[in-house]
Amino acid sequence: YVESGITVSVKVYSSSSEECVHDLQGHTDLVSGIVRNPSNHLQVYSCSADGTVRLWDFTDGILIKVQPHSLPRSFAIAASFFLFQLVAVHLPLSGDQEVEARELSAVLCDVSPSGAASFGRKVRVVGLPGTSVANKFFLKPGNKKGAKNAFTCVSCHPKEDCIATGHEDGKIRLWRNFNQKKEYTYSTLHWHHGAVNTLQFTPEGTNLLSGGIESVLVQWHYTQENQKDFLPRLGGAITHIAVSPDGSLFCTSHSDNKITIIQSCVKVSAIIQGLVKGEGVRTDLTIDPRSKALVLNGKPGHLQFYSLHRDKLLYNLDIVQQEYIHEEGLDQFEVVKAAFDTRGDWLATVEERTQKGSELEINLKLWAYDEQTQSFMLNTTVTAPHEDQIIAMCFSPSPEITMLVTISFDGHFKAWLLADHSDTKAEGASWSCDFVGGYHHLKPGCCCFSADGSLLAVGFQEVVTVWSPSWELLTTLSQPPGAIRELCFGRLSCSKYLLGTSTKNQLCCWNLLTCSLEWSTPVDVSLLQADPLSENMAAFCSQSGCSDLFVFKPGEPRPLYSQKALCTGKVQRAVFAPRDQMLESCEEHAQWLNRSQLYFLTQHMLMVDDSVAVTPFYLLLGKHRQQQEALTNPMAERIQLPQGSIAIKELLYTPAHVLPSASFLCSMFVRSLLISSSSAR
Repeated sequence: YVESGITVSVKVYSSSSEECVHDLQGHTDLVSGIVRNPSNHLQVYSCSADGTVRLWDFTDGILIKVQPHSLPRSFAIAASFFLFQLVAVHLPLSGDQEVEARELSAVLCDVSPSGAASFGRKVRVVGLPGTSVANKFFLKPGNKKGAKNAFTCVSCHPKEDCIATGHEDGKIRLWRNFNQKKEYTYSTLHWHHGAVNTLQFTPEGTNLLSGGIESVLVQWHYTQENQKDFLPRLGGAITHIAVSPDGSLFCTSHSDNKITIIQSCVKVSAIIQGLVKGEGVRTDLTIDPRSKALVLNGKPGHLQFYSLHRDKLLYNLDIVQQEYIHEEGLDQFEVVKAAFDTRGDWLATVEERTQKGSELEINLKLWAYDEQTQSFMLNTTVTAPHEDQIIAMCFSPSPEITMLVTISFDGHFKAWLLADHSDTKAEGASWSCDFVGGYHHLKPGCCCFSADGSLLAVGFQEVVTVWSPSWELLTTLSQPPGAIRELCFGRLSCSKYLLGTSTKNQLCCWNLLTCSLEWSTPVDVSLLQADPLSENMAAFCSQSGCSDLFVFKPGEPRPLYSQKALCTGKVQRAVFAPRDQMLESCEEHAQWLNRSQLYFLTQHMLMVDDSVAVTPFYLLLGKHRQQQEALTNPMAERIQLPQGSIAIKELLYTPAHVLPSASFLCSMFVRSLLISSSSAR
């Protein structure tokens, strides 16, 4: 995820503990390649689209050298695809930390921008699909219907003159005799039913590893081509394979943002899982009240519980509970909705499947948290809970009742009640429909409970209806033309307000005490999100292909914070995540982030808007600046240094090589503890 803009880094993980050891930051754009320094096994090179090659000591997490070059596009180590050429970049030897790499030479021309490159024993570089050097390998298009033999990947044998290439038709071809006067030859290996995504020879060349969409690591014996070993069910499609220098460990990266470490194709020894990258996020971004983990779509048919504070996947919860088949064109169940109750005792999910020529299949599932397994267990499954697609659902926050409300395109909202509320943990407790509601045969679009659960608001096209827990229609609220898209109750001191957005680009605020429109403003709000720990609300507005952010309180006319062009594209999902510890002090414009952080999802990435730079010595430096301002302004109020400051605690545990000089920190810290003579008087 991204904090205050795009943050890219090279992370160093332990292959045994799976923990992140170092986070090497310095690149300002996409990191496109990493490789160990062949002359020093404790160093690693990284290259980036920011136009630099950086040399790191990855054991200590220290940047050794930065080497800018004149190529403006992303490239691979020692080679770059630029203007469809493969270019070698000579890295000069120098003692300076920053040395520009000026010596460039074109190695191959007419190279596809989506091609691959590999180094061999005698052949310097092999590129795909064509080269301008001594040899070119061609394959005629397949004559059979549907045959696809385009090149997808390449790997050179480390000891012999042999090149392995992967193809779209799932075949692997081993090319030989290309360095001789006679015509080259090739043999064919075939197991993959989809395209071969990656190939890698082991260091001694005794085995060839391949991977693809099947999520199976295949190990081919080089001297016995018909003999192969398999390691199946590794997760997402295999996109890359790496082998340790001694050949004892294999490493596979996957399309679901996972790295698997394998002991010589025998067993999985470690898994490093980032935020699971699926085909799309259908659920909202939600926070598990117990673990404070971010919950959203994960593996197909699963929900992932991801710790934002530890930047680590906690676990995947299997919702569909069916084996997922990795094949295009199959209609399989997808998790489309998820919601927690306020205590985290219950989880509600909706899964659906659309099959050609048949009706939409929908399942509503209620999951109870099990203290023994520390996970959610399936309690109730409701088949076809509505006659049409479920649009939204939410739990009542009232401590007196355990209730879920769902709304659907079938024109109704339903209240689901736990049958035995006296003992919610009892094995016999189950859910049933308690009430079915509607309004003049209009289709509902959104719903929301008030903070205490005493009111339920349901938007029926252009009408907002307000219901009591006994299902009495209390009132209807009018608003300017346009269907209601979202509803959100105010919290704490602003609990008397109800906010809504409409398709006619209106943001409206009603006063529930007077049942009248308090204010409205013409703005295209694509997403409205309330902070559960404060009165603050965040509104994302779409304008000119970008999204703007406004943070405000419903009862105050001026926004607390605004940022134009926060990101490109439309914000699709957002959630406020509580902090582990409340910030003790920060800039005035960022006080709305004292208790929570705002995470939001665009089409391409998950981001966090955190205007407060939370570094180990941020508060200490901020205190120093405030004191300097206080000396120039005698009327300024002196701010006391917080006791047990988080910054000071983290300062003591921060590695010394990333801190400012001790003399600078010491003098500044001592001055922060002194009381000026004017303040003493």
